[in-house]
Amino acid sequence: MADRVALYLQDAHELSAAIEYVRYAESKGFEAVWQAESRLVRDAIVPMAAFAATTTRIKIGSGVINNWTRNAALIASTFLTLDDLAPNRIILGIGAWWDPLAKNVGIDRQKPLKAMRETVEVVRALLAMKNVTYEGEFVRMHGVELDVVHGRREPRNVPIYIGATGPNMLALTGEIADGVLLNYLVSPKYNEEALAQLEKGLKLSGRRIDDIDRPQLVVASVDRDRKKALDAARKLVTQYLGQQPHIMKASGVSQELLDEIHRVLTWPATEEQIENAMVLVPDDVVQQVTASGTPEEVRAKVREYVAAGCTCPVLYPLGEDVRLMIDTFADGYSA
Repeated sequence: MADRVALYLQDAHELSAAIEYVRYAESKGFEAVWQAESRLVRDAIVPMAAFAATTTRIKIGSGVINNWTRNAALIASTFLTLDDLAPNRIILGIGAWWDPLAKNVGIDRQKPLKAMRETVEVVRALLAMKNVTYEGEFVRMHGVELDVVHGRREPRNVPIYIGATGPNMLALTGEIADGVLLNYLVSPKYNEEALAQLEKGLKLSGRRIDDIDRPQLVVASVDRDRKKALDAARKLVTQYLGQQPHIMKASGVSQELLDEIHRVLTWPATEEQIENAMVLVPDDVVQQVTASGTPEEVRAKVREYVAAGCTCPVLYPLGEDVRLMIDTFADGYSA
């Protein structure tokens, strides 16, 4: 396959089906699979282990866990274990989570940049098999190491990618991370500012933009029936307009539309509310922030994200025919 491409899975499919989709994507040359963990529904670690145990080549990333609900030592030991299962194929994707979910489960996300920096520094040191003493504001370790008695004691090759959307987190990512997992439901134009913020942090670490990997989540709603594809994407776009407006605003979605959606949706939104709000979302907004339509249209939209700085599209399949989406990109997206 001429171009890098990856698969993104949430909780829309039974785990047994997800495993088969990952195996199919591997057979079609996909580079990686990223497993979501955002809402309180499916954690990332169990599916990642399942994918690792049933594949041989494809990389497996968390897309993304957060740095609040697992402490740094547990994160390190978890990803050490995953690396035992699939050596050199595991990617640690981590993000700052979001409100109101964090607040509703009792987490006060104060100083998210400082908390992320401390977590990344300590997890990286532990995975390098160092003995760590660290006195941070959020992370404190005293003589802690990954206490491997049986098995490999060498440093682990587990790159750390930060799932960043806002400008300050993007700058921090450029400074301290191996890669950035750029968000979905943003327009390709959003990437211009995202890369500018990354470069601010990269300068602090003595690196350039080509020194950091930049995979990006992209909603891919593929159907030979164009209307069906757009309607499938419209539902997801509507949910995010209501639930995560900061992501949509970053793409230039108007405040007027966001306000209109919020008058209809609460959080968590009911199915009826989503259906009622969907009629408010026009086709141009759907196409602005997703790759939706026929296979040819979807490939063309993905090329826009790549032209805007994405190094590896991480495709989130909507609709019933996941294999059609995989097949659409089996030969890359340049053709």
